Amino acid sequence: MTTAPDLAPGTTAWNAPLHAEVQQFYAHQMQLLDLAEAERWAATFTEDATFAVPTLPEPVRGRASLIVATTRSHAELAAAGQRHRHFMGMLDVRPRPDGAVAVRSYAIVYASEIGGESRVHRVCVCEDVLVRGEGGKLQVSARTVTRDDLA
Repeated sequence: MTTAPDLAPGTTAWNAPLHAEVQQFYAHQMQLLDLAEAERWAATFTEDATFAVPTLPEPVRGRASLIVATTRSHAELAAAGQRHRHFMGMLDVRPRPDGAVAVRSYAIVYASEIGGESRVHRVCVCEDVLVRGEGGKLQVSARTVTRDDLA
């Protein structure tokens, strides 16, 4: 017998097709990020999205700022002879009554020295609010990342 996972108050029933859609969304989004497709990656966020990480004093706000930050980051990695790959797993997908989707996942960032070794760079928890954008496609409206190595 299969049972749905426990749900937090205010969430709706577990939805296998939605879970699969969210997995595909992240697979596509993280590949865009890792391929330095800054504009296409930023388009997976709402126009006014927020992206909070503990290494910045305030969240990055909006697509234009996401493009700038991502482009700068990729340039720094290239100059250092590194490549990053992002893996998001252990997705806890929670549909909300307002139609948004709350997702909590683990994110592992692998760093590879070009021509050298690969290693785990960071282990993080990613908490997103996904909404339906144009054409019903999922988009991130808010992302908060915490790192396991920081207090």
